[in-house]
Amino acid sequence: MYPTTLTQLARANPFSAPLFTLQHIEEPKQSNGHDRRRLAAAAVAEGDSCEFGSQKYFLLCGLGGILSCGTTHTAVVPLDLVKCRIQVDPEKYKSIFNGFSVTLKEDGTRGLAKGWAPTFIGYSMQGLCKFGFYEVFKVLYSNMLGEENTYLWRTSLYLAASASAEFFADIALAPMEACKVRIQTQPGYANTLRECAPKMYAEEGLWAFYKGVVPLWMRQIPYTMMKFACFERTVEALYKYVVPKPRSECSKSEQLVVTFVAGYIAGVFCAIVSHPADSVVSVLNKEKGSTAAQVLKKLGPKGVWKGLIARIIMIGTLTALQWFIYDSVKVYFRLPRPPPPEMPESLKKKLGLTE
Repeated sequence: MYPTTLTQLARANPFSAPLFTLQHIEEPKQSNGHDRRRLAAAAVAEGDSCEFGSQKYFLLCGLGGILSCGTTHTAVVPLDLVKCRIQVDPEKYKSIFNGFSVTLKEDGTRGLAKGWAPTFIGYSMQGLCKFGFYEVFKVLYSNMLGEENTYLWRTSLYLAASASAEFFADIALAPMEACKVRIQTQPGYANTLRECAPKMYAEEGLWAFYKGVVPLWMRQIPYTMMKFACFERTVEALYKYVVPKPRSECSKSEQLVVTFVAGYIAGVFCAIVSHPADSVVSVLNKEKGSTAAQVLKKLGPKGVWKGLIARIIMIGTLTALQWFIYDSVKVYFRLPRPPPPEMPESLKKKLGLTE
């Protein structure tokens, strides 16, 4: 009698471990947090070098972020320089071609590489946090939601995970971004990072490096949310409606082509949603003592869209290359690469889609 009564009380106890309860009622699919990861299997698959969601997995994803963001942003420094100059001085730099022409006349070919050092360092740190923390938050939020809700709310999951990651990524990026813009948009101020950073600190203190972090959040968080959510859903759509065979039957090269195409599509939307804030950041870092509100008022509704075409070309290419490099790093290190999510069997049964 007593053992039976105690067992019933244990089952009814609201503070009892869910693990015990779920295992007892024979629902092994929800027996632990790993099984809730609907975006990928938690176990080490054959050929993978580590388990999905392991410390090694997150660290190598962070390395992939460093390589993808640091190298690509540095490669397009000339275009970024012209874009920034169009934003802060549209009367002098009237278009992309005119901007290149004026810059070459005044500074020569070498002038197009101004700001490469803060760009490489800043965006490498941003890539580490952006991609590394995205994977961390995606697993964390997926475990919180559970298997079925992870599938139903996957777009919201991508948005929340990417926004959380970018919050920290921008704090890492802000100091180098401030130096980059100052070098590129103020001729004669400084030509190198070693010259620029001490000068900025002497003039304005530590605030000089972080005064642009709020508009940076305004620019980068919507950008990153679009970058990750649009990419994830575009990959899903391409495999469902465009690619003539299942992902499992595609070669690694074919999968990377899909990654590149989805990345470029996502990049175009990224550039559009984040461009107004990008214009504010460029002007803000150029002008001493200005606030984001003052710069926004000065630019006006039309001014914030100056340089959009250059940014679409730059960001579209950047985003496609970043996803391609990031996915290539995963392939090289044999990291788990989850297929597009599928509806859980339990949800199919609830919706009457299976017998």
